[in-house]
Amino acid sequence: MLFYKIEATIDTAKALPVPTDRQEYRAFAGTLAEKSESYYQNQAQSYYLFAAASKEKSITFGAIFKEAADVRKAFLAYLKRLGYAALDCKIEEITFHAARTLLQTADRGYFIEDEDEVLSFFEIECLGNHYGHVDYSEALLAEPESRETLLHTAKCLLAEESLSPEIERIYAGRPARRVQGHPVHYLLRCDGRETCKSIYKVLLAALYANGRIQSRRYCLVTFDDESSTPDETYEALYKSCESGAVIIRYEANAGPSGSHARPGGDVIAALCDVAVKYRNRVLTILCLPAECSNIKEAFLENLGCTSLIELYEDVVYEKEAVLYLHRLAGQHKIRADKRLDAAVENTGKGFRAVDLNRIFDEWYDRKLRTAVYPQYREAQTVKANLQKAKPKGSAIEELNRMIGLKEAKNVITKALNYSKVQKLYKDKGILMDRPAMHMVFTGNPGTAKTTVARLFAEIMKDNGLLSKGDLYEVGRSELVGKYVGWTAQIVKQKFQAAQGSVLFIDEAYSLVDDKAGLYGDEAINTIVQEMENHRDDMVVIFAGYPDKMEQFLNRNPGLRSRIAFHVPFEDYSAGELADIAELIAQSKGLHFADAARQRLRTVLEEARTLPDFGNGRYVRNLVEAAKMEQAVRLAGMEYDAVNASTLSTLLEEDIPLPPKRKTPPVRRIGF
Repeated sequence: MLFYKIEATIDTAKALPVPTDRQEYRAFAGTLAEKSESYYQNQAQSYYLFAAASKEKSITFGAIFKEAADVRKAFLAYLKRLGYAALDCKIEEITFHAARTLLQTADRGYFIEDEDEVLSFFEIECLGNHYGHVDYSEALLAEPESRETLLHTAKCLLAEESLSPEIERIYAGRPARRVQGHPVHYLLRCDGRETCKSIYKVLLAALYANGRIQSRRYCLVTFDDESSTPDETYEALYKSCESGAVIIRYEANAGPSGSHARPGGDVIAALCDVAVKYRNRVLTILCLPAECSNIKEAFLENLGCTSLIELYEDVVYEKEAVLYLHRLAGQHKIRADKRLDAAVENTGKGFRAVDLNRIFDEWYDRKLRTAVYPQYREAQTVKANLQKAKPKGSAIEELNRMIGLKEAKNVITKALNYSKVQKLYKDKGILMDRPAMHMVFTGNPGTAKTTVARLFAEIMKDNGLLSKGDLYEVGRSELVGKYVGWTAQIVKQKFQAAQGSVLFIDEAYSLVDDKAGLYGDEAINTIVQEMENHRDDMVVIFAGYPDKMEQFLNRNPGLRSRIAFHVPFEDYSAGELADIAELIAQSKGLHFADAARQRLRTVLEEARTLPDFGNGRYVRNLVEAAKMEQAVRLAGMEYDAVNASTLSTLLEEDIPLPPKRKTPPVRRIGF
């Protein structure tokens, strides 16, 4: 489908000029609308021409053609039907968005009855109604260039090995007068967005020059792992691109090995269905990451009998890499130096255009600050400042204020430092798999495992490691179903709900049944699978007693291999517990007298030896009990003796003693 804008200068000697009177103008526009509709019906409905705006001696027209045709001939015949002759007309191909703007102008000027009705003639009305709803953009090819120019550009883009032979093949065939179909479509593997764009523009220019596509307009569809399944809008988009091309660019957060679970399966299948359906009317170019085999396989499996020519960036080494960098320096009118050459010399590495562009950009930025504008020599880059920046957010401050928790704080510091290093890898053009951040928290009750998990989720969000940063706490009852087959679905639903957050599974070993193969094992197997599927934007934390957690991890080897960090939560010392008690009391507007502090430490020393000691929970309960004892003491005092100081002070007698150990009864024989 092709869209045109036509500027026509009217021969007023053979027809009346455009009226300026409001009433006459509306009647004039209505007459043109009726004649346009009649003309559309009489010429087999293969194209639609309409007036959009007018001046005294000129009229702007729009045109929509289902396929390539002699636009000038069709327009002059249409103009004659309107009762006008043109002294001159300028015809230019435009995008759908520009054509829709002309339709809107025509609708407001009464030259058509309804813009949506016109689009419905061509079955693309949903594309007009939802422009911008789908992530796509349009562009027009520049004026055709010569074969020699295109081959030279392919060489400069470092795509000579695959692109140049294809350009030669395109020019070897006889230019088609009428597009009958596409013998091949294309798969372009490239990481650099701008390089990718330059390569497919060279390819499209060669195809257009040889009649393989007859529209200069092409559409770019971009989607990723988060995209929803395409609807009828994608088919309308393909229909609007008949005689032209659609570029499908898949941008996924997957590692170079492509080892992740296959992403976006439904979206890929639906897009491929449309591409296959229109394969002889619309050229498709797939743009995929350079090194991601699973994504490529997903497309190939859904493209049926479609033939694909694969294009890719060349890998160049020292000499060619230096020449490429020097060519970039020449384009920027700056002299290359040894520092630039040193980035690729004697490395033994191969480089693609995206790598060399990044190297050059870093060098050029530095050159601007140090040589071209030396007054900015001391200026630090944003990335350098970010690298030195401390973790941000109130959650990290709250964690740092907490007593103890040395190992937990160290793990969170490692996670944040890892995030910075990942950004450095990306900036330097090194693709790395993001390792899973799943964790195991082991410790006795009251050691702040749940509190740290909540803060960890918030910290991850504050520092860009998680998108939501909520905490979803679940146990066996929330994960195990009543009947066979229920558990897997329940677990998947919990993982879906916790996407972008932390899923905290407390007392995880309670999932394990006494016998293998029961519901708990179904839950664990599903958890292992979902941990891998959701590794990029989710953290699973298992928590429980140390010895039981060890048994739990031994139950499923796949589970242990997916745990990145093991975080022990040690029992608090008596001094740490006393500090926690001080903080709790302070939060309640209370403080301990000196004698009370000494008794507090003695009580905590003894309580720590009790079985099932609750650590922080015990301290919290102890402070609450001290408040109760204080209340009893204050109630027995004279009213005038009670003041602000006595109300806020906990005394030695307010601190309750720990419960005594129960001595097991001694069994005696006889009476």
